[in-house]
Amino acid sequence: MIVCRWMVGLGVLIGTVGLWAQAPVMTKVDPPNWWARMPKAMLLVQGEHLDGATFRLSDRKLKVERTTVSANGHWAQVWLSGSPEKAETVELSAVARGETAKVEYRFEERKAASSGFAGFSSKDVVYLIMTDRFADGDTTNDMQAGDMADEKAKARGWHGGDLRGVLQHLDYLQELGVTAVWITPVYQNHEAQSYHGYGATDMYAVDEHFGKLEDLKVLATALHGRGMKLVLDTVPNHVGAKHPWVEDSPTEDWFHGTKANHTVAQGEFRPLTDPHAAWRDQKNVTEGWFANTLPDMNQENPAVAQYLTQNAVWWVEETSADGLRIDTFPYVGREFWQGFHAELHGLYPRLTTVGEVFNPDATITSAFAGGVVRNGVDTGLDTPFDFPSHFALREVFLKDAPMTKLAEVLRLDALYPHPERLAPFLGNHDMARFMGEKGATPARLKEAFVVLTTMRGMPEIYSGDEIAMQGGEDPDNRRDFPGGFAGSSASAFVAAGRTPEQAEIFDWVKGLLKLRAARVELQSGEEQVLEAKAGVMVFVRGVGLQAGCVAGNDRQRVMVVVNNGDAAESVTAPVANTSLEGCGRAEVLWGKDSRVRVYGGEVRVEVGARQAVVVAVY
Repeated sequence: MIVCRWMVGLGVLIGTVGLWAQAPVMTKVDPPNWWARMPKAMLLVQGEHLDGATFRLSDRKLKVERTTVSANGHWAQVWLSGSPEKAETVELSAVARGETAKVEYRFEERKAASSGFAGFSSKDVVYLIMTDRFADGDTTNDMQAGDMADEKAKARGWHGGDLRGVLQHLDYLQELGVTAVWITPVYQNHEAQSYHGYGATDMYAVDEHFGKLEDLKVLATALHGRGMKLVLDTVPNHVGAKHPWVEDSPTEDWFHGTKANHTVAQGEFRPLTDPHAAWRDQKNVTEGWFANTLPDMNQENPAVAQYLTQNAVWWVEETSADGLRIDTFPYVGREFWQGFHAELHGLYPRLTTVGEVFNPDATITSAFAGGVVRNGVDTGLDTPFDFPSHFALREVFLKDAPMTKLAEVLRLDALYPHPERLAPFLGNHDMARFMGEKGATPARLKEAFVVLTTMRGMPEIYSGDEIAMQGGEDPDNRRDFPGGFAGSSASAFVAAGRTPEQAEIFDWVKGLLKLRAARVELQSGEEQVLEAKAGVMVFVRGVGLQAGCVAGNDRQRVMVVVNNGDAAESVTAPVANTSLEGCGRAEVLWGKDSRVRVYGGEVRVEVGARQAVVVAVY
């Protein structure tokens, strides 16, 4: 009997331990917080033994509409019925097998509209910063990667740039004339070569190399205090190869394919814009794994779509960001983008989104702009980057293609509902630098900058191009900014530290941006091309261009004359039936040794070889 009683007791003990071992555990909740009077959220709970759990919130007014738990009990989708009317901290409980796990969850008050969320437009100048390569403002976070000397020796290693480094050089950016700062993704990237930020391992954490969330908020506040704007980089297409989801997905269809069985993303977007193309030719754009390594999110899964949309909302609300740069835009289906933008623009009417559509063909890039439905539903995107003009500018100023190349790109502006929103650029972090290309010279770069800063749209400048930085293809195009890191021989952040060539280009760009800021015609005026031939192009910026010149400042014109030839040119522009009709005077605003004259129904401009002239005509 004693033995039997002992065995029964042991059985009870084992059963109790078994129950305790199966108690639910919650280790992480995404998003980590939410806001009062916001759209209802889906909480993705990570933990152990969540299978069979019932979830509830301590505020009985907040209901759980439905719950979906992964088969292994590691993930639970907890769909809420709404958000509270006021800020509060609640308890989220998971009850299973007689055991309860609890975590606190905070609903904050939303920020005032005056905190930021201002959007950007053609009146702005955006400056692209690859955070890890710009400036090291906090050396205490450098050792996240181990031996920093070894890391910095690697072209694809972590070099130490961080958010405080950006903060410490806002004077430099403002002196240059920048009004909006685009920083590459700040997501946690726990992978050896993910210094660039595009391989997220946690979409709700700032990577330790870059600092903390508070550093990002301080940067946003500092920018807004200067009347500048913050543009965050977001990546709804994919995550990093080391993300926990890759080995343990919340659902079987969280990704398109699996680590062991997936297709490779194709970068040919033409089939997406071809009404006759088979799905066979389209699916690997939106379902393939980028570079064959980055897991492709399945936005057709409603939970994935919800997770990614509210992730963008979370970053915007947390930081008061003014806009989003969206990575790999065509690689995600249009239906997702429509819902994504409906949510964002509903919450933040002035927020601006600009999408990466890496293609030189305007018939393709325009297909993804908001308001275009010829290839499916409206994406809602405010604007794509102007890759067609980028490629044309490089062809013209590096390879001496005829100026008609650029004029043809401008002709296709009719394909965009809002061509004035386009973001033209000379370079970015995914291609060889302008000065790293064959045939590049400071003179050609200066000429290209004149066109970039005077053509329609919002110019984007890649950090370092304003000081003629060199660099070939990735990763050579991502060299450290001179002066941003310990051991730099000189600092290009200050005039005294710049080489003569750096100073020449910096002063040139600074002057152009100052001119642009002073002339509303260059910020938001229409554009009319008067002439384009082999080496010469003439275009006019202004308001109401079809009406010609009218007395008063509201009808002044700014004319840009570009001579990309090897000899000086005398360019004559007849004014009849053009935007210059009725103009009687002119003065040179920008241009070395140039002369301009209005006489006998024409404007005549003398312009030197490889030079561009900016003229006020009124």
